[in-house]
Formats: sequence, C-alpha cells, structure tokens
Amino acid sequence: MSHRKPLSQGLSIGDLAARTGLAVSAIRFYETHGIVRPLRNAGGHRRYDRSDLRRLSFAMIAQRLGFPLAEIAEQMAALPEGRAPSRADWGRIAGGFRMKIDARIAALERLRDNLDGCIGCGCLSLDRCSLYNPGDIEGRAGPGPRRIMGAEN
Repeated sequence: MSHRKPLSQGLSIGDLAARTGLAVSAIRFYETHGIVRPLRNAGGHRRYDRSDLRRLSFAMIAQRLGFPLAEIAEQMAALPEGRAPSRADWGRIAGGFRMKIDARIAALERLRDNLDGCIGCGCLSLDRCSLYNPGDIEGRAGPGPRRIMGAEN
C-alpha cells in the first residue's frame, strides 16, 4: 500500500518519455516491474514524480551492464516512496551492485588475460591452454569453461 499523496501536477508519461528517451510502452513495462509507481490524477492519468527520472535512468544503465530487470527491481524496491531517494538511499543500492560489478570486471580481466593466448594458438601448447581439460577433470566442479570464467560461470 502506497503512502504517497495524490499528485495534482507531476510529470505525464509523455514528459517522462521525452526526458528519458524511452518509449511510452517501455515506461509502462518498467511500471509493471515496479521500477516506477505512478499515481493517478483526478482525471485518471498517470503522474510521475521527478525522482522517477532517476529511477528509470538507473534501471536503463543497470540493464546495459547486464543486470536482469528482476534484480534491478528487487534492489530498487528498497528506495523510499513519496520522496526523492537520498544519497544514502542510492549508496545502499550502489553497494550491492558494486560487488557484482567488481566480480564481472575480474571475470572479464581473466577472460582477456587467458583467452588471448588461446585464440589462434592451434593448441600447440596444451599444457598451458586454459581450455584444455584432460579427462574432464574440471567437469566434476560444474559445467562451462571454469578455468577462464571462474567458478561463477
């Protein structure tokens, strides 16, 4: 149940679309996932808080970084309703994403550092190849290219 007061003004969905670059249908899609929660004015039209600009922008950036929408929505559910999120509110969300981003950076660095020696080598040096897996020893720990991608793949 929302504790937000009805808006007499606020941003229309068209205003929000113009400011974010999103299609109206995309804003409605984000709404169904709880990223934004518009109120209805007396005429029944959606009205958005200015803070919804930041919520949508954050969701768009997080999606570009590969985070699934469900995870973004889960994190953003902790943001307050009825007021713009504070620096501390955003800081709490950023902390959760920071650890995951750092893990992705580390995985990308491992991939970069290990794969460049493998591409084009023709596997003439199987003892040093990150993909070589004699007897499928790595398969006991789980699927995928575990040496390059690490255990989280």
